[in-house]
Amino acid sequence: MAAIKNKEILIENGETSLNRKARMLALSSLEYALKAVDPKQIIRSKILLKNSKLLVEDYMFRLNNFKNIYVVGGGKASGSMAEALEQILGSRIKDGIVNVPYGYTPKTEIIKLHEASHPIPDKAGVEGTQGIIDLVETAKENDLVICLISGGGSSLMPLPREGISLADKKKITDMLLKSGATINEINTVRKHISNIKGGWLAKRTYPATILNLILSDVIGDPLEFIASGPTVPDSTTFKDAKRVLKKYSLWEKAPASVRKVLSDGEKGLISETPKPDDAIFRKVFNVVVGNNRTASLAAYNYLKSKGLNTLLLTTTLEGEARHVGVMMASIIQEIHVSQNPLRNPAAIVAGGETTVTVIGKGIGGRNQELALAAIPKIKGINGAVLAAMSTDGVDGPTDAAGAIIDGKSLERASKRGLVSEEYLAENDSYNFFLKMEDLIFTGQTGTNVNDVCVMVVL
Repeated sequence: MAAIKNKEILIENGETSLNRKARMLALSSLEYALKAVDPKQIIRSKILLKNSKLLVEDYMFRLNNFKNIYVVGGGKASGSMAEALEQILGSRIKDGIVNVPYGYTPKTEIIKLHEASHPIPDKAGVEGTQGIIDLVETAKENDLVICLISGGGSSLMPLPREGISLADKKKITDMLLKSGATINEINTVRKHISNIKGGWLAKRTYPATILNLILSDVIGDPLEFIASGPTVPDSTTFKDAKRVLKKYSLWEKAPASVRKVLSDGEKGLISETPKPDDAIFRKVFNVVVGNNRTASLAAYNYLKSKGLNTLLLTTTLEGEARHVGVMMASIIQEIHVSQNPLRNPAAIVAGGETTVTVIGKGIGGRNQELALAAIPKIKGINGAVLAAMSTDGVDGPTDAAGAIIDGKSLERASKRGLVSEEYLAENDSYNFFLKMEDLIFTGQTGTNVNDVCVMVVL
């Protein structure tokens, strides 16, 4: 079971017995969330090989009808998915290549796990992606290509469109990540400056059959935005991508090559991404094997089993992290004051993914910033805890998964000479919680289904 490495320290940081109990409950629920979206467990539970028939939810593939089986893909969970799939299919797999983040340790014998950078793409990612393209272009009409897609795939499978350098792609990616744009908006741009995203991988694989196994990190599971939809039709356009950059005042700052490609595409001078009416998608089958709801429900069920009045508030949480943090703290305060919307002991789970508009010079992640913003509003509430965590174990450009706070956090910070508002103004949540020893550390979890936030009020 995936674990929070510093769990005991985080529990002991609660200065009252009630705070320690609330911390234990919140952190344990997050561990249950991680367990529920373990990619190996999910693949083993969703895929059955029976008498040369591959059964995946409502689909059945007669493997004897296929000459070759290839496996490709990319994402933070794709390495573990590949390991589990190889254990099921074994030597039936002829070849495969999957791009994974640096430092991941799944073991495969047939499928090559190619390490690359996330969230900013690098040369290794381009090389691995070109390897994927080279492999699928060998696939024939009677071949099956199983594509393993998970969150992080957009950065891990970079293949810039002609005229755009890797350096320019990295620059626009970094600008978008800091702008406060949503993942759907970011991926709208990514699809139109790529030769693999937005359905292009499916185009290059045709006429082979594609089975997509998808671990979703996008709210609502829109297939075209998960890893920027390399094997599904794209509903967005060059005009939409251009509109995103203008919305966040990035158009004039964007590299000239990016502006040229988007402008040429808008004028019809270069090909649009493959659209839903393209015949290639008749041979593409999509299965979402896990998502944020899977994780959030696991946290909810654990807390309910412990006798708490429990509510799964949402699995579609969005918004500026600091604003969401204040809202979450307001719910804690409301429970404490009026026993509404739940009587305590209470627990509320919310899943999704917030955003951070970076204006300061600090370092942090969306979950850390959410928690930091909530601190003043739950001041003095004994037994009130908020814990927010990214399921991939990496919150923003940090080595932390998230952070935890309680009603004593403001007082503890004051004793250390820390002013939460000053750190929030600099987007420096990481250093605040580092000094508080309230960062949540899991290491890379090998999965990715957005974030889970848990509130406990005893």
